[in-house]
Amino acid sequence: QVQLVESGGGLVQAGGSLRLSCAASGRSFSSYFMGWFRQAPGKEREFVAGISWSGGSTYYADSVKGRFAISRDNAKNTLYLQMISLNAEDTAVYYCAAPGAVRNIVPMNPKSYDYWGQGTQVTVSS
Repeated sequence: QVQLVESGGGLVQAGGSLRLSCAASGRSFSSYFMGWFRQAPGKEREFVAGISWSGGSTYYADSVKGRFAISRDNAKNTLYLQMISLNAEDTAVYYCAAPGAVRNIVPMNPKSYDYWGQGTQVTVSS
């Protein structure tokens, strides 16, 4: 059974930083594109960042460029999201996601992903 489990969320002051992790189990995702999304209360789920299987290509939402960095460790089957200079608008539940097959995907489209974690809450106090 495939599982994606996020961790690392929490309460942080504005300007602070957090590092999220997403541990995958049940299959290796070393050949798969993976992504991070977030959903704030009352808003739709939105793309945050994505990374190719090798880590050679990364994609970011404009709102997080220069502040967030996505990375992966294929040996550990783990995805990361380093977040700095956090602000109140970053408050949301953060999800990691992976497609069900190796294929070309549209990184920013949630429908490109088949597997989702349960999410980890990030709250930024101003």
